[in-house]
Amino acid sequence: MSAVAYMLGRNRAFAVAGGPAGLRHLHSRPGYYGALTALWCFGPAIIVFALWQASEGGVITGLVVSHLPPEVQALPPDRLGLVVNDVKNLVGGNILSGDPSPELRKAADEFIRLRVYSRVLLLGVCAMLAAGGLLLSRKGITPQLRARNKVERLVKWLLIACSMLAIFTTVGIILSVLFEAIRFFKIIPVQDFLFGLEWSPQMAIREDQVGGSGAFGAVPVFVGTALISIIAMVVAVPIGLMAAIYMSEYASRKFRATAKPLMEILAGIPTVVYGFFAALTVAPIVRDWGSAVGLSVSSESGLVAGLVMGIMIIPFVSSLSDDVINAVPQSLRDGALALGSTSSETVRKVVLPAALPGIVGSVLLAMSRAIGETMIVVMAAGLSANLTLNPFETVTTVTVQIVTLLIGDQEFDSPKTLAAFALGLVLFLVTLCLNIFALHVVRKYREQYE
Repeated sequence: MSAVAYMLGRNRAFAVAGGPAGLRHLHSRPGYYGALTALWCFGPAIIVFALWQASEGGVITGLVVSHLPPEVQALPPDRLGLVVNDVKNLVGGNILSGDPSPELRKAADEFIRLRVYSRVLLLGVCAMLAAGGLLLSRKGITPQLRARNKVERLVKWLLIACSMLAIFTTVGIILSVLFEAIRFFKIIPVQDFLFGLEWSPQMAIREDQVGGSGAFGAVPVFVGTALISIIAMVVAVPIGLMAAIYMSEYASRKFRATAKPLMEILAGIPTVVYGFFAALTVAPIVRDWGSAVGLSVSSESGLVAGLVMGIMIIPFVSSLSDDVINAVPQSLRDGALALGSTSSETVRKVVLPAALPGIVGSVLLAMSRAIGETMIVVMAAGLSANLTLNPFETVTTVTVQIVTLLIGDQEFDSPKTLAAFALGLVLFLVTLCLNIFALHVVRKYREQYE
């Protein structure tokens, strides 16, 4: 349909110009008139469609609730929400426990009827807007119409709207996590969460159990996250950076064309496969080696998770660092070599300082990937939050605990569930600090180089 509107506008421009010979009298090329026609035809219809879809559910639900019996409408909001949820499940064909009451069936039929009317009305409104926009745009096409300026202005506002959407989405995520974290800190003091040494968020069933109200000291979780991430970075950064230097500075084109795609395959392997590899292959090997030298290695350890995670993020370091090193101007290398520097001196004193901002970015990306990994930790390091720096023992991470706390049907007013948002907020702040530190390092070395 957009292509049809575009062609109609373009043909209208040809008609107004009096044929190909009169195109020189048009302010803009015919394609801009066609694009302007398509925008006026479908722009308002798309906006109305999006707003309609966003508000349709709430309006239909409100109308259905208004037709429920008065005693049902007088229920508390939480119980009324359960009734509305049963109506929606009945509309969707989901099986309800027990035989639905006649009131629920009537409400479900009303919901379906209103939804059908809404869809038909939406189709009619959008068709009318599209037709009206098409007619208005065709009537407005004249040789003096600045179609190019209008199209470029509309595209500019569209790009601004997309940018603002990304910003508002980020702000919304931050505010939602912050709001739930504040609710958690109203129940659990901040100092107990940040400096507590015991993490047991499961609420006890009996009063005589340890942590009858739950233990929410997150230090063991933070220590486990840092331990596994450090092990992963110790593995990934040297190997990835050395591989990038070799492929960009020393390897032949034939070897590079074969080795780089093979290395990047590691980035496409699902993390669950890495988890199986860690649990079934790496863990027994590490345990056997530990036993051979007299060390006690747990079946699930932070060392295994860190090693496999380091292997997984090697492509993040090597591929990005390789691209950054290749982007260094060849004139810098030629100048260093002309002054008598060896190849290794050129790499260490010229190429790497010039590529340092990009290398820091690749390391930061790999670190963020390591901090946010979940599946490998679950399968290789376990779920126990032990406060230890021993890599041979079971540890856990922030992301694993967030997933564990939010699995299943949860009550979002209990400290156990709200603790996941507190962990997410701390994880966000730590990542933000890492980004700020990396930017500081990049600016410092870039200024020195320039």
